[in-house]
Amino acid sequence: MTPVSQRRGRRRFPFFAGMAAVAAVTAVAPSAAAMPGAHPAQPAAPAPAPGPQACAGTDTPDFGPNVRIFDPSMPAQDIQKQLDDDFNNLKDTLADQMSEDRVAHLFKPGEYTVNDNVGYYTSVAGLGKNPGDVTINGNITVDAFNESDQGNATQNFWRSAENMTVKPNGANRWGVSQAAPMRRMDIQGDLDLYPESYGWASGGYLADTKVSGTTESSSQQQWYTRDSQLGAWDGGVWNMTFSGVQGAPPTAFPDPPHTTLESTPVSADVPYLYVDGEGKYQVFRPDVRTDATGPSWAGGETPGKSVPMSQFYVAKPTDTAADINAAVASGCNLFFTPGVYHLDDTIKITNPDTIVLGIGYPTLMPETGKTAMEVADVDGVRIKGVLFDAGTQNSPSLLTVGEEGASADHSQNPTIMQDVFFRLGGTVAGKATNSLVVNSKNAVMDHIWAWRADHGNEGSFGWDVNPGDTGVLVNGDDVTATGLFVEHYNKYQVIWNGNNGKTIFFQNEMPYDVPDQAAYMNDKGQEGWAAYKVGDQVTDHEAWGLGSYCFFNVNPEVKNDHAFEVPAAPGVKFHSMATVSLNEKGSITHIINDKGDVTPPETTPSNLANFP
Repeated sequence: MTPVSQRRGRRRFPFFAGMAAVAAVTAVAPSAAAMPGAHPAQPAAPAPAPGPQACAGTDTPDFGPNVRIFDPSMPAQDIQKQLDDDFNNLKDTLADQMSEDRVAHLFKPGEYTVNDNVGYYTSVAGLGKNPGDVTINGNITVDAFNESDQGNATQNFWRSAENMTVKPNGANRWGVSQAAPMRRMDIQGDLDLYPESYGWASGGYLADTKVSGTTESSSQQQWYTRDSQLGAWDGGVWNMTFSGVQGAPPTAFPDPPHTTLESTPVSADVPYLYVDGEGKYQVFRPDVRTDATGPSWAGGETPGKSVPMSQFYVAKPTDTAADINAAVASGCNLFFTPGVYHLDDTIKITNPDTIVLGIGYPTLMPETGKTAMEVADVDGVRIKGVLFDAGTQNSPSLLTVGEEGASADHSQNPTIMQDVFFRLGGTVAGKATNSLVVNSKNAVMDHIWAWRADHGNEGSFGWDVNPGDTGVLVNGDDVTATGLFVEHYNKYQVIWNGNNGKTIFFQNEMPYDVPDQAAYMNDKGQEGWAAYKVGDQVTDHEAWGLGSYCFFNVNPEVKNDHAFEVPAAPGVKFHSMATVSLNEKGSITHIINDKGDVTPPETTPSNLANFP
């Protein structure tokens, strides 16, 4: 393994190549299936006022057995024991990565002297209105915890930290890869984004956060930071991208590989749960920001409005799609508690301004070949903190936003998807033609990971086992992506057909498991499928900070002609692009169209600062 001091990146492949996945993760059987068929989202009708029977009916709801709510009056040793018990149940990369267990650690306002090691499918959050309302004298930690990790953090997925002040003992370590966001945090000290062993981590997301000390990336291979304030930043391997970040390093790509935008064109802080001074629960819905810099709460309070929990339907894994749809149709917002939801029908979000909020990685699995969730072409839907897991019957998509041909202008109140993740395979042999389809105009995708699994339970992954054509398909105009991670799909990873799209940070791996070149020829007769394709008819599109990597370990002779495919239009511009052949397993001939050099040996990048 290459010494870390050389600062040359590796990915998940050393773990699997060296250990042959060390054995399949324990299989999880899906629940019984029900009715087939998919239906398009219907135009929204005016929403009636939420009623207590359809919604929770209370501002102090029962969040179920997998939500831990801590109070500062509780003995610290009792809190610590619960944190440790949950961590020990969900820490193991081999046994727990595809578990159905889910948990949330919620801290009421006050001060705590504890340390929370964060395992799989665990959300850690403060229940204050602002990050300063909850203080942790200790660390909120993700590391390469297990002996089987061999110091690597490249499978540290599906965990989060949010809305707290942390006064760490030393640096706070957050050595994560995909689907592990840190948001609305006040880190009063240093923040390390790599495992203690200096083994690799590969791709993370930080937003609306203050770090008073140094944020050290070290062996972290790629990272996106949005609307934050840093004391200092140190390091970079392949792709470090910043937008609206005070204290970010200047653009210097590719040496060092920093790409910095002064502001974020359109963004919003996430909706979040908090408890008010009367002990009642509310969800805060932050306002949309344009040309944002720094955390939304830096001036004291995040602008926005509170929505009482009595206007939410609090869903449990035992609920059916019919239960959920009846509540949402009646005007309720939707709050998913931790667990796996086996769906026999599509969840339909038809009312404007609906909030769909999950904690503890609630997972929606369509069992009958339908789309798991459809959002009508309406204003202001917010979806945050949900994992979509494909079922064994092929779905046309897992989440669709807006009907085909949607044309309404949502520029003043867009639909926003945040910390929304997609998985095909890994648990079961999941299948979906597309994972995310965005038809609505002006939508915002803020931290998306769409993943066709390259490992998991035995029999759940393989070229023909968990097929998926495309991870993200964008048909709407004026759509923005801030933090887009898409990996391993059989054809194009991303297709962007809408005009005036923008992407700030893109991370991709091509499929590992291509059997041979004949199976991997695109519809133009070229070798392979681009990671990111802009439609031939598009006249305006811009993207910053993009990395695409190949690791064709089944057949290292496989090639991909180019990572990025775009029309020759003056308004189509790409900045700071990198391609890498990981461990020299296959190659990428060009970076974008016919520009850029072939991937070099020794897992080093081929770079291109600008196109055209």
